[in-house]
Amino acid sequence: MDSRARSIAKAFSYRLAGSATTGLLVFFLGGHNVALSAGAGAIDMFLKIGLYFLHERLWNNIDFGRAKQRPDYEI
Repeated sequence: MDSRARSIAKAFSYRLAGSATTGLLVFFLGGHNVALSAGAGAIDMFLKIGLYFLHERLWNNIDFGRAKQRPDYEI
């Protein structure tokens, strides 16, 4: 299970890339408006960091796809 700090670090690194993409899309589709694209990227980042963090923590409680750990010893 990952620590909360690791989940937060992963959320920030992932969202920086995603929010930069959102900002660039808004910049090109919104008529090269820097303020609009920066605002959209910032809002996108903060909302989705929270959603990603919750998603990550929920998946830490699901065993689907994890290798089963064998005990160190058996009697």
